[in-house]
Amino acid sequence: MPNAIAQEEDDSEGEAPDIVLRGDGKCTKCHDETSDYPVFAIGKTKHGTVADSRTPTCTSCHGESDQHMNNDDAMPPPPSRTFGKNSTTPILERDQACLDCHQGGKRMNWIGSAHANRDIACTSCHQIHTDRDRVRDKMTQSETCFTCHKEQRAQINRPSRHPIREGKVVCSDCHNPHGSAGPSMTVRDSVNETCFTCHMEKRGPFIYNHPPAQENCAICHNPHGTTAPNLLKVRSPFLCQECHEPNSHQSSLGTITGAYARNTLARGCMNCHTNIHGSNNPENVRNEGLFQR
Repeated sequence: MPNAIAQEEDDSEGEAPDIVLRGDGKCTKCHDETSDYPVFAIGKTKHGTVADSRTPTCTSCHGESDQHMNNDDAMPPPPSRTFGKNSTTPILERDQACLDCHQGGKRMNWIGSAHANRDIACTSCHQIHTDRDRVRDKMTQSETCFTCHKEQRAQINRPSRHPIREGKVVCSDCHNPHGSAGPSMTVRDSVNETCFTCHMEKRGPFIYNHPPAQENCAICHNPHGTTAPNLLKVRSPFLCQECHEPNSHQSSLGTITGAYARNTLARGCMNCHTNIHGSNNPENVRNEGLFQR
């Protein structure tokens, strides 16, 4: 019996101690900060909160990985589940490791979302073994999105834009990258409802409504950036004339000569039609079409 106790003590002394997560000693004895795959930084993230019973372990994400740990070769086989750029683990299996804990809420529409259907893995955007996940930082989130969305990268550098480069507005303020019921993965169920989260004064209801403004803000505006003022796709009067046929002064053709040049040169419809999103002015019936103050 004493020999058995001594053997158990020797075995316990031979086990590497846990450093960051519960049971991580068998991993951190090789994967310390000097290895090619350091892991200690996970202790600075929510995944390293050992006081929380929900905190995962190394094997929660990477699997048991018996062949990886019980191999003395200089280049052992990879863990059961890997997440790197050249990983051979199916994307659905990689994502499921995250969804085992991160499900519901803002991620309830992930299955069937545009990103999921295009085989975008969670780790394509998120970094786990770091105390600073770039996609969760307002100053660097857009750079992660622009890795794929290159057209939007060009648009935010135009003169009229949201303050994305300054970090005051980020992509996730308007879009839910994990999927949503709205178009283009907007955080609300429609483009307008998403815009109204900041631009409440445009919501109405108004006595006299401008139908495009009630239907979809993106009919007139490009939220990522334009060369026209106020994020307009085209400056007025040309934008207005896309809907309003050229008939009398109200929608005369844009020209730099002739009687109606005043409507084009250094001018725009909004010089007179100031409440273009809608008006409550009851002064006369003509304001239903003019939206003047």
